[in-house]
Amino acid sequence: WLARHGYFYVMHRFDLDNLQFVRDARAQGVYASISLGVKTPDYATVDQLVAEGLAPEYITIDIAHGHADSVKNMIGYLKDKLPSSFVIAGNVATPEAVIDLETWGADATKVGVGPGKVCITKLKTGFGTGGWQLSALKWCARVATKPIIADGGIRDHGDIAKSVRFGAAMVMIGSLFAGHEESPGQTVEVDGKLFKEYYGSASDFNKGEYKHVEGKRILEPIKGKLADTLREMREDVQSSISYAGGTRLADIRKVNYVILGGDNAGEHLLM
Repeated sequence: WLARHGYFYVMHRFDLDNLQFVRDARAQGVYASISLGVKTPDYATVDQLVAEGLAPEYITIDIAHGHADSVKNMIGYLKDKLPSSFVIAGNVATPEAVIDLETWGADATKVGVGPGKVCITKLKTGFGTGGWQLSALKWCARVATKPIIADGGIRDHGDIAKSVRFGAAMVMIGSLFAGHEESPGQTVEVDGKLFKEYYGSASDFNKGEYKHVEGKRILEPIKGKLADTLREMREDVQSSISYAGGTRLADIRKVNYVILGGDNAGEHLLM
């Protein structure tokens, strides 16, 4: 649906036949954007894609800690075997990681470790950008020479503009898209109200095992059609551009901002 209507997407990598997914995308005349890990079966998937002459337009290396030699090796393999594919790598949270991923050949970097609504990485491990995602974006964008994708932490439409202000070329959204008619997940009724299940990619439900679990399941109220939410998001971003005194998205990056402490104590205006 997203591909047909002019939006970008990254397909998850859990319990999915990537080959068939790319075949189906080709049959429908839309672009293919798949995800891979860094394990032996993921390398086998690349080999199968090459054997069938299928080169997805976009491939995302999607692991929780993307600043690793395993990601470096996969980037190199993809660039060798599928040179026409645009490679997105992540996830990371530091400028050093962005520099390395770009040096290794990534075409874009996903920034954000655990800030998502259904992610509990910070609680389980003590690591992550939950609570300081914008700071991570700011630091990473200062050194980036290629696009930065802000992954996680978008709770309200205004967070899209904030992410752009601090350097994101794109934002990845999960929870705000959950609960729609087109969204995956079981529909359940609670006290006469309808909800859809929404779960993190590292939850026991999605992984199919209770091992290294860093995600949870929640219930999201049914929200109607996805197109309506996307239209509202677009209109809100247009309003953000207007408030910035601009006419295009990049103008949001020119505005000043204020950092608020607890109960707005210790406000600081940054130019």
